[in-house]
Amino acid sequence: MTSPDTLRGLPMVVPAGGLPARVRIHEVGARDGLQNEKTAVPTEVKAEFVRRLAGAGLTTIEATSFVHPKWVPQLADAEQLYPLVSSLPVELPVLVPNERGLDRALALGAGRVAVFASATESFAKANLNRTVDEALGMFEPVVARAKANAVHVRGYLSMCFGDPWEGAVPVPQVVRVCRALLDMGCDELSLGDTIGVATPGHVVELLTALGEQGVAAGVLGVHFHDTYGQALANTLAALQHGVTTVDASAGGLGGCPYAKSATGNLATEDLVWMLRGLGIDTGVDLGRLVATSVWMAEQLGRPSPSRTVRALSHKEQ
Repeated sequence: MTSPDTLRGLPMVVPAGGLPARVRIHEVGARDGLQNEKTAVPTEVKAEFVRRLAGAGLTTIEATSFVHPKWVPQLADAEQLYPLVSSLPVELPVLVPNERGLDRALALGAGRVAVFASATESFAKANLNRTVDEALGMFEPVVARAKANAVHVRGYLSMCFGDPWEGAVPVPQVVRVCRALLDMGCDELSLGDTIGVATPGHVVELLTALGEQGVAAGVLGVHFHDTYGQALANTLAALQHGVTTVDASAGGLGGCPYAKSATGNLATEDLVWMLRGLGIDTGVDLGRLVATSVWMAEQLGRPSPSRTVRALSHKEQ
């Protein structure tokens, strides 16, 4: 029997035990999703993308990165973009790689920033040209100054589950860097499966180890890539373990310019479909979100990789 919701392009709601009542989606499409695009996306298109995401009900939308244009040319317009969206009634975190990036963000009134660390030496070298500990040393004054300015700080940690150069990453190695980021003052951590190799048991093992070291699930977010089709399964495992913040990218946009095996992020629409079916509140209007990703795909000149976007946009034709 087909439910009325399914006919309207929504899943039938069947709650499961042991899951949170609400999940906060940390939308990364405008930053992480677009950073690897080869063709420059006009600033006004990026701003409109953020506006539409906000209109779909997303309350945390990572807007841009204050990294040097040489490293991420696609985000060279951060100073032009941020004022176009800063009045929106949503949280607009920005990535800051160093103190200069923080200066630029503070000058525009950013209230949330993020630093981007690595759990492995190889990726720290490729992404930051530093060792893991050297990178942590670089972030320490950034975090301290941000906190002194009453700015919320997120710590991204990449390669938490696997590294293209080093293979599987030992859990204690990840826990050590997580603990260092929290000890320097980060308000929350995002655990990144940058190349998409995690599986649910590995996710539970890491979250359990973090809990044993005093890192509560409430300060953690998860950031899964869907390289092997495991992102939703891994997300569900994290939710069962108490995590309530999930990173996702509208339309499944994105990858990582410094890890060639990294494919797209977990699609926000796929995440919302699963959460809605489980009866978990996100505040997101799935129809408006799908329409936003269809629009963005048109701007980029290619179809959305999100299965939910493809299914629902086809249903409407």
